Amino acid sequence: MDQRPLGRTGIDCSRLGWGAFKIGRNAGAKFPSSYELPSQDEAIGIIHGMIDLGINLIDTAPSYGLSEERLGLALKDRRDEVVLSTKIGEQFHQGESRYDFTSSAAVMSLQESLRRLQTDHVDLLLIHSDGRDQEILADEEYLETLLSIKEAGLTRAIGFSGKTPEGNRAAMNWADVLMIEYHSEDRSHEDVIAEAGKRQVGVLIKKALRSGHLPGDQALKFLYHDSPVADDITSLVIGSLNPERMQANAEVLAI
Repeated sequence: MDQRPLGRTGIDCSRLGWGAFKIGRNAGAKFPSSYELPSQDEAIGIIHGMIDLGINLIDTAPSYGLSEERLGLALKDRRDEVVLSTKIGEQFHQGESRYDFTSSAAVMSLQESLRRLQTDHVDLLLIHSDGRDQEILADEEYLETLLSIKEAGLTRAIGFSGKTPEGNRAAMNWADVLMIEYHSEDRSHEDVIAEAGKRQVGVLIKKALRSGHLPGDQALKFLYHDSPVADDITSLVIGSLNPERMQANAEVLAI
């Protein structure tokens, strides 16, 4: 699968990335239909299947239930094949999200993620915003902690998974990568994506199919080919339990 540079990080990502939400959690999901969690063995098989397709970008988070733990088991012998992304800021307990954007919480969250993922570093570490983008980014100590984590070698790159154009634009002052919701029904971040391209900040697209509410081929054709900022997008992160469906998504790249 074709890869693109992730901004100025020196990391190359497959143009189609995989979001590992569904292997770990189905409670509180916003997808149009319910689904059963795969067993541990099934999840490991799905993870290997995604990598075998040529997908090297895998995105997870502590709030994705069993996702990090299952990735840790699956990647024991394949860690070098993937660009592994996780997040800080959000936890999911007893059916609801809890947010903590303090420095101590960031360090503790990453330590727990590394333990579950069975690795000594991640490739991308993103702040998992709850929508209060500007308030989160105003905390200089929090951002300094993130930079210190990078300097310590616990992550290769840092970034922001924000909700607002204003927040994502502000994050470019320090972020190596942005994770942005963008699709044909929400183009509010288009100027931000173009600016990120000019500033060599990597752009990952989340909710490219609007959490499963948009027709796949049509949505991907827009993002890969028709969007005016298609060339500024590094990778689309799509969640799926089906490697065959992801293969079909990858084939849209070649249209």
